[in-house]
Formats: sequence, structure tokens, C-alpha cells
Amino acid sequence: MSVSFAVGFGDIVAAAGLLQGVAHNTPVITSRTLDMRANARVYCKCESFQRTGAFKFRGAYNALTRVPKATREVLTYSSGNHAQAVALAGSLLDIQPTIIMPRDAPEVKREATAAYGANIIPYDRSEVTREALAQQLANERGLPIIPPYDHPHIIAGQGTAALELLQSQPDIEVLLVPCGGGGLLSGTTLAAHAIRPSIRVIGVEPAMANDAALSFKSGTLHTVHNPQTIADGARTPSLGALTFPIIHALAHDIVVVTEDAIVDAMQFLWERMKLVVEPTGAMGVAALLSGVIAVERRNVGVIISGGNVDFSQTPAWSKHA
Repeated sequence: MSVSFAVGFGDIVAAAGLLQGVAHNTPVITSRTLDMRANARVYCKCESFQRTGAFKFRGAYNALTRVPKATREVLTYSSGNHAQAVALAGSLLDIQPTIIMPRDAPEVKREATAAYGANIIPYDRSEVTREALAQQLANERGLPIIPPYDHPHIIAGQGTAALELLQSQPDIEVLLVPCGGGGLLSGTTLAAHAIRPSIRVIGVEPAMANDAALSFKSGTLHTVHNPQTIADGARTPSLGALTFPIIHALAHDIVVVTEDAIVDAMQFLWERMKLVVEPTGAMGVAALLSGVIAVERRNVGVIISGGNVDFSQTPAWSKHA
């Protein structure tokens, strides 16, 4: 029996057409040292080189191109990468974004979002949820919400990263994908399932924010409140109503990595591969280097989801190493 989702492979292909010439077809980078340590052939799809420094631009641009032509302002919420992506996409499409950002969001992400021309509304994570605040403001101002992951056009746009990777490296057998709210992971599983159903797509999230792993294994949506992980892109409360069914049906597994493993992976990527990668972006490599999955002698794809590093935080991160 076939399963119907809110997004299909055709939506990803359509998004790729819209993004052509606008988003970067990001490089796939390899490393002999990484191959040796993982005992595999590893291909890193470096979305850290995407516009705004993360894969999020794909979904944001795809979503904003599809809002009604009369819409000149949109509302969203984000700790940083989706915020920057919506801000840039809005500037390209002459749409004004208003973005709800936590006060403790990385400064580098907040500054970049403001530089792209967005209106920023700060909030305290401990006092209110961003979803509730967004809905309140949307009702007051009559604005459409472009959420960071649980939206058909966002999911379709994010799936274009895996589409590009598998077009350039069709022999990949295992694909590791960072997971927060599941926009990237759900889009990736849809693309991979359509192109090569035998691929094992595995989500990776922090052990301190393991709601997706619990949800995947139980079949019931779990939530986590304000998890204290350095991977700020994975500090989402749960998978979404759209992303969860896709991931549960099509992903092979979701594994978790420790904070120490994330820091070790970041340091490896910085020092050995000369890649500036943020904590969330390093989670796939963290899974490889910490050995939480078995990939011996396989062709492994890793999506490096972003490179927006707040270097003021590196002294605190070193305590985990």
C-alpha cells in the first residue's frame, strides 16, 4: 500500500528548477583522513557554502516565491539559519520578513539577519514558545507564517541538497543528515527514496535533544523543552506534523551524538578539512567519528548543514572536548 505525504519527489524537482541560478550547487568534499577514520568512502555535501551559510536558503526561497503576489510581508521564527535565509530571500523577492528570534541566539546569526534587512523581535525561550508568539503576532497583523521546517515548500526546497548530492555521487549507500525539526531530513528521505530506494538515510541529533530519536523509535511524537545543546539548530521542541510521518516511514534510523562528539567533529572539520562548520552542521561527521553507526567499507554521504559559527562560544565548547 502506497503512503501519501504532504510533499512528493515532484515538489523537490520543481523546487530545484526554481533554485537554479539562485542557490549554489554546493561542493562535495572528500578527505583521506576522514575515510581512514570512518573506514569508509565519505562524501561531504557542504551546505556551509550555501547562500547565508546554510541549507536553509533552499527552503526559504522556494517558500517565498510561492506566497501570493499581494503579500509584501511574512512572519517566521528561528534561532538563526532560517532567519537569515528568509531575510535574504525576502530581499531578493521584495518581501519584508519579520523574524522572532531567541535572545540567546548566536550573535553572528542575529547580526547577519539584521544586515539582510529583517525586522527582528527578540523573545525569551524560558518564558514563551516561539510558535505561540508567532501565532499571536500573525493574528494581530494578518501575516502569513513561514515556519522553519514544517511547511511543504520548505521541505521540498531542503530536499534539493540531497538531489544534487545523489546526482553527483549516485553510488552512495548511507546518507547521514542532521536533524532538528526534520525539514532537511524529511526532504532528504523523499529525494533518496525516489532516486535510490536502497540508500539508508540516517538522521543525527544531539543526545541532549533526542526527541526525534524517541519519536522515530516509538512511532509517537515526543517533545523536548528548551534543550541545552550547543547545536542550536537542533534545539527544536519536536519534529513537525508534516516532517514526522515522512521520516518515520522512509528514514532508516535516527541516532544521537554527545556534545563531546560534536565538538570533536567540529575540530576535525576545522583543522583537517579546513571547513568552517557550526555544531549542528558537524553532527553527521560526529556520528561517523564516534562510531555510533557501522558504515565499514561503504560509500557514505554526509550533509554538512551549515557553517555559521559564533566564535565567541569556542571557549565554552572546548570544555566539552
